[in-house]
Amino acid sequence: MSCCKQSGSDTCCELNFGQAAPDFNLPGVDGRNWSLADFKDKKALVVIFSCNHCPYVIKSEERMIELGKEYQPKGIGFVLISANYIVTHPQDSPENMKKRAEQKGYPFPYLYNEDQKVACNYGAQVTPHIFLFDSEMKLCYRGAIDDNINDSEAVKINYLRDAIEAILAGTPEKITNQETKPVGCSIKWK
Repeated sequence: MSCCKQSGSDTCCELNFGQAAPDFNLPGVDGRNWSLADFKDKKALVVIFSCNHCPYVIKSEERMIELGKEYQPKGIGFVLISANYIVTHPQDSPENMKKRAEQKGYPFPYLYNEDQKVACNYGAQVTPHIFLFDSEMKLCYRGAIDDNINDSEAVKINYLRDAIEAILAGTPEKITNQETKPVGCSIKWK
């Protein structure tokens, strides 16, 4: 599947709920390439479009790490993807991504999408932008991590956690907030 145009100024996809996750094959900061097939045995997959420089990512980074550490042992896959144009945002380069992942102890793969097609195929708009797929790799949730990106202590609704729990309980139809507004920095398109 590819509905991405040549640049961010053109129209990108918007995945529909129940639609399959677009495939990817991207280099990770760990030195290997990762594809959707690497997560085929998972109960669910969380795809987070992220980067190094965005203050909204920085504010929610610890929450992403905590969720990864909590849910990966329960069979939930996590992957972070950065698609920012590094000519205008060199702090998001693969070298700096590797440093960030090591510094923060990322418990999940951190991938670089240089041509930006994966971000476009997923319909990623900002960083962080969350996409949650069930065991059949069908879209179940997209949007924000929770209802307060600025203050983790003031969170009242944990959108991503609630959606993951619904999938683990075998009741993905009970995801009450299937789509929320992602808050973050725009993807830096070429």
